[in-house]
Amino acid sequence: MNMDELRGRIDAVDDELLRCFAERMDIAGDIARYKAEHGLPVLDERREREKLFAVSEKAPEELQSYAVSLYALLFELSRSRQNRLLHRQSPLAESIQNAIGQTPTLFPEKAAVACQGVEGSNSQLACERLFRLPNELYFSSFDAVFNAIEKGLCRYGVLPIENSTAGSVNAVYDLMMRHQFHIVRSVRVKIDHNLLARPGAKLSGIREIYSHEQALSQCVKFLSSLPGVKVIPCENTAIAAKLVAESGRDDVAALSTRACERLYGLDCLAPSVQDTANNYTRFICIARDLEIYPGANRTSLMMTLRHEPGSLYKVLSRFYALGINLNKLESRPLPERNFEFMFYFDLENPVYDPAFLQLMSELGDISEEYTYLGSYSEVI
Repeated sequence: MNMDELRGRIDAVDDELLRCFAERMDIAGDIARYKAEHGLPVLDERREREKLFAVSEKAPEELQSYAVSLYALLFELSRSRQNRLLHRQSPLAESIQNAIGQTPTLFPEKAAVACQGVEGSNSQLACERLFRLPNELYFSSFDAVFNAIEKGLCRYGVLPIENSTAGSVNAVYDLMMRHQFHIVRSVRVKIDHNLLARPGAKLSGIREIYSHEQALSQCVKFLSSLPGVKVIPCENTAIAAKLVAESGRDDVAALSTRACERLYGLDCLAPSVQDTANNYTRFICIARDLEIYPGANRTSLMMTLRHEPGSLYKVLSRFYALGINLNKLESRPLPERNFEFMFYFDLENPVYDPAFLQLMSELGDISEEYTYLGSYSEVI
């Protein structure tokens, strides 16, 4: 038998599979209507477990795992269709629609904004990319920025969340699990690290270098070229520059911005010392209230999934079934649970898409717990 004949047999089987699939989904629709009439939930976990066990028993031994995977996906598709037919909408989906209608059409030009660090920080640069006339208030830690938003001290806060070279800012991810807030916009800022010191200092005389741990990790090659120099992490690149300016010493330097060079009267001993020229940090703008501005095409979620095989697969298959693109997947350990994780998702999909609102109504079916962080657009 040649390849054309084999493919012809596959096509015939596929035609039959498609007919059976359509018939199965029609029956699922009848089941949805029955459940609606009798006040039954769409998800019947016991029935799905029994069905998967029966499938594994009936399938040839060498195909059991494939058959179970196939039917698990079929169940996801069936539940998704049932929810769509029943037009069931969760309180979350309703709050999203309300926020779309109530949020102003233009992002504000001026506002009180909480930033971590001091003047001259990269958070300030991000803030000024987001707002034309921001009133920046500086706090000593990321936690303090979240607290300022929760307590209403500032309407917005700006926080770094990931860097193209050094990866995620884990401290911010961990705090996101503890605080109540919403992401209303994000921005990418090109990061340029410069070695700054007091006027008259020489590179050959530098013995200590201060900066934020993320900045230090982004300049490994340069730092390794300076044998005998002590590297000291601190809270922020701008704080590092301020420490050097106030130190009265010519043997210390900071990895910081050109803005800090001007602000604190320092000299640049070595410009652009980051490992890669394509070095960007993504900052999120957070608020206490849910605000969804026009053009929102990115959504952030946090989910706790059941500690069992296939739990993450079920979530990803639901995204796939609804045609929703996944931009980012990050996991962070849950301190109170051994070897369990909180998953962070960035989804790329217009907030106005019916498939998106359907997914928001189905989050409870595919996760143990979930937190909707917001829908927003990103300033490039």
